[in-house]
Amino acid sequence: MPFDVASVRSHFPALREGAAHFDGPGGTQVPEGVGRAVADTLTSAISNRGTVTASERRADDVVRDFRSAYADFLGVDPRGVVHGRSATALTYDLARALAKEWGPGDEVVVTRLDHDSNIRPWVQAAEAVGATVRWVDFDPTTGELQQDAVAAVLSERTRLVATTAASNLIGTRPPVCQVADLAHEVGALHWVDGVHATAHASVDLTALRADVWTCSPYKFLGPHCGVLAASPDLLETLHPDKLLPSTDDVPERFELGTLPYEILAGATAAVDFIAGLADLGDEPAPDGPPSRRERIERAMRAVHTHERALLAVLEPALRELPGVVVHSNAGARTPTLLFTVEGRDPQEIGGLLAERGVNAPAGHFYAVECSRHLGLGDAGGVRVGLAPYTSEGDIDRLVTALREIL
Repeated sequence: MPFDVASVRSHFPALREGAAHFDGPGGTQVPEGVGRAVADTLTSAISNRGTVTASERRADDVVRDFRSAYADFLGVDPRGVVHGRSATALTYDLARALAKEWGPGDEVVVTRLDHDSNIRPWVQAAEAVGATVRWVDFDPTTGELQQDAVAAVLSERTRLVATTAASNLIGTRPPVCQVADLAHEVGALHWVDGVHATAHASVDLTALRADVWTCSPYKFLGPHCGVLAASPDLLETLHPDKLLPSTDDVPERFELGTLPYEILAGATAAVDFIAGLADLGDEPAPDGPPSRRERIERAMRAVHTHERALLAVLEPALRELPGVVVHSNAGARTPTLLFTVEGRDPQEIGGLLAERGVNAPAGHFYAVECSRHLGLGDAGGVRVGLAPYTSEGDIDRLVTALREIL
């Protein structure tokens, strides 16, 4: 059956306010069930994790459920799932831990396509220990990051290659598997910023061959936090700074302080909500009860089909508008479009859209290297992102509003 967007939208109280939300790349709206999971956990009897009291066991169950959910969601071992305040914080923490083994002559690789959270932590960690940073450019016309460009900067001294799985600014999806193989050929780790990509396609870290994947549940219908996924064996080799009494177990050694149980419960509920979208696509139902992992994969295929159908309507309409320049041109990309209007300030366009009830903000969205490389400076452009709750009516409102403004 076709993707029932009306049914999906009914789960999002925020949509009742009436705005057309194209701001999902900066943070999606949240289903009612996710909010309820946060509230119920926050107001339940809960204590620090333990096994003696009911409240201690409840906290332990919340953490265990969170790790299990994200193991299914990202295709990893539950012991390889780390919670953090944000993907940025996790990257900084692990960059410091990794850099303990670096020194002068070692090299790390970053790209100008990335969000700054997958650039600056590595640049600063390298500078602190005297390592060298090697930069990879992308083609500003096509938005493509070619694997040959990555290969050109690798050497036997490369210790880590940091790339995005999808640009949060222009949507480009670089070849993750191929880059992982290139990194491993020289003995380097491949760190992937999956924050933008995870909202639009199912993730299997083993199949992708990357070493580390970071993502942010608030980009895919959950609460504000970060998640890191990696092999437990890799995590065992890393030793972050921590308090003396803190456990040295993996993955807990990377989670400083008491975990926010209510946020973990909400993040788990987001995964379960996504899995619940499995029946909204055109695929025949499987024989027998599917696993949560199978439901997630099925659901993300349905979401992908829905978003691509909307993009096929929106993108030509945008490109036909007078003075509009679309900067999202890669062959493989997410349903995310960055555009500018000749002679107009992007912030002005974003503000005029907001006045018409259309949320499509403007800026560089922390992908400042990418924006500058595109020739847009720090002003960036207007970003339009699609989500599972985006409807054809939303598309009509955006295009109509832009026609009025122009």
